Amino acid sequence: MNDFQPGRPVLLRGGTVLPMDDARSVLADTDVLVLDDRIAEIGRGLVAPEGATVIDASGGIVLPGMIDTHRHMWQTAMRGYGADWTLTQYFVWYYLEHGKSFRPQDIHAGNLLAGIEALDAGVTTCVDWSHGLQTTEHADAAVDALRSVPGRFVLAYGNIQQPPAQWSGTPEFRDFVNRLPGDDMLGFQMAFDVTGDPSFPEKGAFEVARDLGVPVTTHAGVWGATSDDGIRLMYDNGFMTSSTIYVHSASLSADSYHRIAATGGSISVATESEQSAGQGYPPTWAIRAHGIPVSLSMDTSVWWSGDLFSAMRTTLGADRSREHMEAHRKGDTVTHSSLRADQVVEWATRGGAAALGRSDIGTLEAGKKADVVLIKNDSSPVSFPILNVYGHVAFQAQRGDVHTVLVDGRIVKHDGKLVGIDLAAARREVEDTVSYLRAELGEEEWQKGMNPDIPESKVLDNPYQYTDYQSSATRSGAGADA
Repeated sequence: MNDFQPGRPVLLRGGTVLPMDDARSVLADTDVLVLDDRIAEIGRGLVAPEGATVIDASGGIVLPGMIDTHRHMWQTAMRGYGADWTLTQYFVWYYLEHGKSFRPQDIHAGNLLAGIEALDAGVTTCVDWSHGLQTTEHADAAVDALRSVPGRFVLAYGNIQQPPAQWSGTPEFRDFVNRLPGDDMLGFQMAFDVTGDPSFPEKGAFEVARDLGVPVTTHAGVWGATSDDGIRLMYDNGFMTSSTIYVHSASLSADSYHRIAATGGSISVATESEQSAGQGYPPTWAIRAHGIPVSLSMDTSVWWSGDLFSAMRTTLGADRSREHMEAHRKGDTVTHSSLRADQVVEWATRGGAAALGRSDIGTLEAGKKADVVLIKNDSSPVSFPILNVYGHVAFQAQRGDVHTVLVDGRIVKHDGKLVGIDLAAARREVEDTVSYLRAELGEEEWQKGMNPDIPESKVLDNPYQYTDYQSSATRSGAGADA
């Protein structure tokens, strides 16, 4: 294990390198040299410094670490539990009934497992959309878990059990923000949604974010939850900025897309989620038409896979499916796909970096941070031939093909195995959380929760309990006309 000590030079030798530059270059038989936390050089026949760890990348693909801009990491201890849920059932379980049952140690368990899972899949930066932080003790647990995993994370602080203006306005929240470590391994955002209530109860939270100088990430254009009304409130009050990330944005009108484009924000598309849960049809076709920057996310392992290979694959499929359906409706035939594989690979890397305002990650270039992924699996018949490199990443590769992962110049996965990760300890934490939740709910309720009934409430129009506001605008389907 001495070869993987932090600070030791690393040379990835002879791979096919995707630097993710403007030209979409493909560099065959190319080396990548890492010194300390930075990429020192990219080229052929590089000389390995004395004592360097040399990794044979021949037959493999080297690309920037992938970046997930929206993942509810605290829910990962319940992996697969909601496989058959609709979005409404998700709201019932987490927002209305059982989300409040999570203790700080349960947040820790979910975040720990999610962080490890991300690294295993080559996701070197992940936004923890942490809307289960009922107290700052929960938030401390979330941060402790993230800091114990050798990945790069952004804590997006939220609390679905209280009004955003309430939890963000407390001295305890300010104290928590002031205690955050000041390094580039842990970023910070505020995470809350805008219901569209004309009284704008979320305004106070936006004012806190502005005062603190931190970005806001929000679920926008979600069928049955948020609509164009929320976008208008944000715009009219001056809270739409270039650092705002709008998640899903799948049921918005052209007017809302224009506002997002005009203010320079970006959209995090979670195609697996939008296809299955019902936020709206994955909106990449509309986003591209309005020139809005895109990043990718996987949402939550309660339903879906925790990797961005699936995100790239399903995004291409959804976009192309809609293009074909539109053409067929008109009696036409699509002869060339509008969305190409290199674009979704960019969204999974460079697009995520741009959304987070990080110019030092998301591409492979001398001087950039050494967040690097090697896709290589000599035991797999799917590993060759590599003809269309971007297509191979988007359609052929899987998490099991992630051979080596570096974060900040440190090797955290090699030869398909995690390095320096205590997976057994993570398993024990998760098993404790599952046992606790089953006992807390009772076995009958636990089993019923996999397909929960929908109570007679306003949940179809508004799952947020801090306002009684209801509006059919959240079910208008405006995005279909964008």
